[in-house]
Amino acid sequence: MVPRTTPRSTQQVPGRQRLAELINPHHRLARLAGVIDWSAIEARFGALYVAGVSRPGVPIRLMVGLHYLKHAFDLSDEEVVERWVENPYWQHLCGEPYFRHDLPIDPSQMTRFRQRVGPAGCEFMLALSVQAGLATKAVAPASPAVVNVDTTVQERAIAFPTDARLYQKARAALVRLAKKVGLALRQSYERLGKAALAMNGRYAHARQLRRARAQQKRLRTYLGRVIRDIERRTAGRTELERRFERLLNIAKRIHAQTRQRADPATPKLYSVHAPEVECIAKGKAHRPYEFGVKVGVVTTSKESFVLGCCALPGYPYDGHTLAVCLQQAARVSGAVPAEAYVDRGYKGHRLRRPSVWIAGAKRGVTAAIHRKLKRRNAIEPVIGHMRTDGRLSRNFLKGSAGDAMNAILCGAGHNIRKILRHLALAPATRSA
Repeated sequence: MVPRTTPRSTQQVPGRQRLAELINPHHRLARLAGVIDWSAIEARFGALYVAGVSRPGVPIRLMVGLHYLKHAFDLSDEEVVERWVENPYWQHLCGEPYFRHDLPIDPSQMTRFRQRVGPAGCEFMLALSVQAGLATKAVAPASPAVVNVDTTVQERAIAFPTDARLYQKARAALVRLAKKVGLALRQSYERLGKAALAMNGRYAHARQLRRARAQQKRLRTYLGRVIRDIERRTAGRTELERRFERLLNIAKRIHAQTRQRADPATPKLYSVHAPEVECIAKGKAHRPYEFGVKVGVVTTSKESFVLGCCALPGYPYDGHTLAVCLQQAARVSGAVPAEAYVDRGYKGHRLRRPSVWIAGAKRGVTAAIHRKLKRRNAIEPVIGHMRTDGRLSRNFLKGSAGDAMNAILCGAGHNIRKILRHLALAPATRSA
């Protein structure tokens, strides 16, 4: 059903003081609440609800405010809801007229809200954070014309993938599903698989690689036996074949894949529950391989305000991602970038518009362009802050859509932190 436009606690209670009268109106969060366009949020997301079905939904301002706070302060869904109860300024930002002592929502409702709005809705939230930055003068109106672009890796919340662990995980997932649907297997190998995985790790740690490979081969044998047993028992049973189809395909690919990827059309799998995870090598000495998805980041050159943060699946070359990143920055900021400054990984981008300057360029470089090329390095600490202070270092959201939404919301959280820092240092008269 259509969400409530006002919280449930709007009814006047005798002797109860309103939250706006208790807090400091010059506090940075109180000033931020006055510059975000909440009416635009309700108009945009209100159309995603169906009228006349079930009970009224949670106010949209509450859900959006919780997501801003979550990614600005690097919290989980459960943590942001619990801390919301303790902080009157957070409650004021989310539109509560009176202080509440109970949880505003169940944390699982944040997952359902993200699924409802999708990556496009998260991009709209990023655009509103840019508008709030313009309203508070944290970013200048001319800044979106000159941008810095770079890529990083958003890792997925998976264990480091080894062949032995993948065999064990795939077999355990098949056995778990078989128990759920009531399919009796000839043998589950639960005890033997757990022991073989433990011995594989011990032998590998002791550098007894021949024995470790023997245990790995044993785990692969167990997986193959379970796959064939399930195929025999589900043959001709349409409903069971449909239930096992996706998981069997994943298990077969893990069972058949080798260290060398022979067919580029079928990339290697590095996780059972997240088959979309990719192995990306960025040339880092301390971390040669990262497992997740490549993310393109676009920031203003002057204030390092995030204008774009998009997931780029499919192992793309950096130069081929530049157009997609700049298009998102234009949608978010409402202004087409005129100049883009990138590193040498973007050679061969083949873009005529806007003007793209690559680090190390010599021909046609004026003094102003040279300063902007040096300023390009400012995007590196932005990515570092988004990874350490935000939630870009490890994504816990599901699927490719989760990769896209988490990356965009990380950009919005970075902008909120920039605005709060600006409001804390600026006089109260400068707020819009």
